[in-house]
Amino acid sequence: MHARVAAFENPRFDDPSLVDDLKKRARDSASQWQDALRSALGHLMLVDRDNKRSLGITFFPSEAEIREAAPVFERMGDEIPEEQRGKRKSVDTYEVTISEGGENASAARVSRLEGDPGKLDEATRKASDEILPRVRQLSGYLGAIAMVDRGKGSTLLITLWQSADTMRASEEKADKLRQESAEAGKGRVVGVERYEVMFAKLPAPVGAAR
Repeated sequence: MHARVAAFENPRFDDPSLVDDLKKRARDSASQWQDALRSALGHLMLVDRDNKRSLGITFFPSEAEIREAAPVFERMGDEIPEEQRGKRKSVDTYEVTISEGGENASAARVSRLEGDPGKLDEATRKASDEILPRVRQLSGYLGAIAMVDRGKGSTLLITLWQSADTMRASEEKADKLRQESAEAGKGRVVGVERYEVMFAKLPAPVGAAR
């Protein structure tokens, strides 16, 4: 499974009415875009009001199907005004190595790691076998997604939480586990971001058997 990750910035994301409108639009148009993106396996929309940024993540069976869907995403951009969705800053493609749970989450922590491309599989195994079982024990944890860019040696880790409060309460333990993940890939943590979940229809589990 692969994921298309689009990043946006909008100076108006701290306007509650704008974010509420985006949430409503996402819910109301979900079936329309599911019909247009027939090969898509799921979608996750995240917003960081404080830092005025958002992520749109769509899951597909393969990179080829992400490429084939490009005209649909361009049409979506045409139909949603930039002053509402924000300015698109980047679009990246990742391989999804872990995906579990996440339904009914209202908060997400996104960690960005960089390391040795040759150590990504080893890091994924350690995350699945040793780190994820401990994350599951944290109060309020609802799910996780791990994605890698093998060419760059970069990893995107997303943990999904019942609320912003439970996410904040997990920070200290999460910092330690995040560092373990980075060390397993002979790498480092380059960023940690916190988001509100605007919309989530998540794919079937991948690589994270309990």
